[in-house]
Amino acid sequence: MASIQKYLFDANEVAIILNCSKSRAYNVIHKLNEELAGKGYYVERGKVPKKFLEEKFYGLVIE
Repeated sequence: MASIQKYLFDANEVAIILNCSKSRAYNVIHKLNEELAGKGYYVERGKVPKKFLEEKFYGLVIE
């Protein structure tokens, strides 16, 4: 059986990754999701795609 890689991160995970508060993580997710929705993508409220998070924060690599 193939391993499933995590695709979406919630506020707890974003707070850990960015070393910020959970409240700030929710704000970051909200802004990123607004940008994705503006480009016509479906967004999951309270979650952000891993690849987009890496793209928007210079030098961030999530393994």
